[in-house]
Amino acid sequence: MAIISNLTVDQGSTFTANIDCTALDGNILNLTGYTVAAQLRKTYDSSTKTDFTAAIANATTGRLTISLSATQTNALAAGRYVYDVEITDTGGIVTRVVEGQVEITPGVTR
Repeated sequence: MAIISNLTVDQGSTFTANIDCTALDGNILNLTGYTVAAQLRKTYDSSTKTDFTAAIANATTGRLTISLSATQTNALAAGRYVYDVEITDTGGIVTRVVEGQVEITPGVTR
């Protein structure tokens, strides 16, 4: 089951978040050989998406990073969105590790 973590992103700013993955027993999950993907959508049913840049920052410590560029966040209308982060192991098993809401706060400087 995924951890729920809500995020706040400033419109027009670069956003980066670190995610530490642990196994069900609480031990660090070794992500060697895994891939990661993350998306942001206005609603769960929305066909329009924004892909986070998602990467394994340190496989042996289970650390992932997700990020959005300033151009990406500037293109998002202020408001509430949903997102999730999934990892795929070498056998093709997909696991959702984090999900939640993203609040895009409006910016003034353009």
